[in-house]
Amino acid sequence: MRIAMLTGGGDCPGLNAVMRAVARKGERIHGDQLLGFRDGWRGVLDDDAVALSVQSFRGTLPRGGTILGSSRTNPYKVDGGPDRVRAVLADREVDALVAIGGEDTLGVAARLSEEGVAVVGVPKTIDNDLSATELTFGFNTAVQICVDAIDRLHTTAESHDRVMVVEVMGRHAGHIATWAAIAGGATEVLVPEEPFDIEEVCATIRRRHEGGRYASIVVVAEGSTPREGTMALASGEVDAFGHVRLGGIGDQLAQAIEARTGYETRAIVLGHVQRGGTPTAFDRVLATRFGIAAVDAVHDGDFGKMVALRAGNIVRVPLSEATDELKLVDPSILAVARVFFG
Repeated sequence: MRIAMLTGGGDCPGLNAVMRAVARKGERIHGDQLLGFRDGWRGVLDDDAVALSVQSFRGTLPRGGTILGSSRTNPYKVDGGPDRVRAVLADREVDALVAIGGEDTLGVAARLSEEGVAVVGVPKTIDNDLSATELTFGFNTAVQICVDAIDRLHTTAESHDRVMVVEVMGRHAGHIATWAAIAGGATEVLVPEEPFDIEEVCATIRRRHEGGRYASIVVVAEGSTPREGTMALASGEVDAFGHVRLGGIGDQLAQAIEARTGYETRAIVLGHVQRGGTPTAFDRVLATRFGIAAVDAVHDGDFGKMVALRAGNIVRVPLSEATDELKLVDPSILAVARVFFG
């Protein structure tokens, strides 16, 4: 078979591991020919592709990012985009397309599948917010990066009796923030699922400092909002999928805390450092399992599906189910976190 791959949306550690696995089993076991479209759906629209092989992925298992590049291009926002995608795949004699991405990339894949394109999806988002899979690769690495940063911030915060506000990724779901806060021993965590009360946050910090304990770490997901709705965060710019570009909650929260408590407060925005670098061993294994499962689905002719992790097993779920709703933080996990806050 002739199998094409693409990586769409934001990059994350483990993308190369997925493609490496597809190439390894596809070429060595099935004798497949492999093709990669550069920069996500944009590469398909532009017919920008490169031949791939096992050799193409030598040394990429520990490498972050994606050797194919990525973008947030949406074919359904381009005049004639879907028709162009189908035409390019036909001209390239592609038998199956493996689309590796998150909600947006797989949403496009789901629509194309309904229109007859032979596609298999692989879930990718460091936010871990795809409801059809228990975990997505890249999430474990992102959490570890955040925890490493928090561990370092504890010592400098204690040295100066400061409050440190750590802004992490999480547009609609606070999985990274919650896990990092628990593992990093944070004072408080703020997530998009629950609008926060700035006065309650400050009260927690005051109790901690007045009780003779020094330094506070507040972890906040980038999509968090105050209950009162008074701290505007969005820049107003949107991408091709209509998502507002976030950023700024950390700085604004730090200013609000310092103004209300008098404690010196600093904001640290981890931003894209969470996406970069070497994937953890867990993410390398999960990504590899997803890649192998994707090839199996292709050769079973089981298109319109996404591979997913459930109860430790890799299963297949309809692409429509994969993108149907976001997976939010379980309140029971937040309850665990709050036992240690303050």
